[in-house]
Amino acid sequence: MSRIVVTGGSGRLGRNLVAGLAAFGHEVVSLDRAPSDDLRIDGVEQISIDLLDAAATAETLVRAKADSLVHLAAIAVPFSAPEDVIMRTNTGLAVSVLGGAVDAGIGRIVAASSPTVLGYGNPSGWLPESLPLDETSTPRPWNAYALSKLMIEQTVSMLHRRTGDDVRYATFRPCYVIAPEEWAGAPTQQGHTVAERIADPALSAPALFNYVDARDVASFTDLLLGALPDIPNAEVFFVGADDALADAPLAELLPRFVPGTDDLARALTGTSPAFSNAKAARVLGWRPQHSWRTELTSSSLNAVSDRKDVPV
Repeated sequence: MSRIVVTGGSGRLGRNLVAGLAAFGHEVVSLDRAPSDDLRIDGVEQISIDLLDAAATAETLVRAKADSLVHLAAIAVPFSAPEDVIMRTNTGLAVSVLGGAVDAGIGRIVAASSPTVLGYGNPSGWLPESLPLDETSTPRPWNAYALSKLMIEQTVSMLHRRTGDDVRYATFRPCYVIAPEEWAGAPTQQGHTVAERIADPALSAPALFNYVDARDVASFTDLLLGALPDIPNAEVFFVGADDALADAPLAELLPRFVPGTDDLARALTGTSPAFSNAKAARVLGWRPQHSWRTELTSSSLNAVSDRKDVPV
């Protein structure tokens, strides 16, 4: 058991990650601007804080006496704020939190990035070097959100250069997060239900049909924190489901929404996703346990199929 600080613990992913780590037996300290009623559970302490206040953050991290930190806090949706605000906020949080963790003597530091660093969705056009996408794919961010996430990865690299292997680091890129209640029909981050995203491929196409269950992110993080002393330092991992959020093969769907991917998409046979989680499986022995094919309730699917305005 360890004592883990999670920043952004009141957010969609944060609530599930904090609860999951507590269920795995860890003591968790959640840092966020406001506490969450969902986290009033055994093993979780919540502290309200403005994490952009570097001095207050540093003091809080020292008092937390944690051995691990997971940094999630950020503006979490592209274009949900002005570009300059997203850039200042997300990069400022990274420097405040990650630098503060190093200064507080926290020995295991993990930061959340995003698959968007690869640059898909660029209105001027985008093609990957190959499919599936993985950690060797070249980052090509085209908006402030994606660039700020790449800067989080670079902040981790900077701190690694500063501390060497005295501190163990990693960065992970979680795919489109689906919380447990969203399988039953609660709206996802963009306001649609999961069933609607499957029924209308255009809704999931901007994210290349990627997704991950929030509980699988918690199991990944638990494994990662435990493995940090024994794996190469400052590694980057994609964290995604074993399949795509689509009921047709991506070999058929991607060329419709990403022009020029006809030949590349042929590598995505069957239910294969566009983002590979093979590195997490190889290095950590992690496998996701949840899929829309088993988690999505039949009632949710039926509700969508009964609507005339949603293609099925």
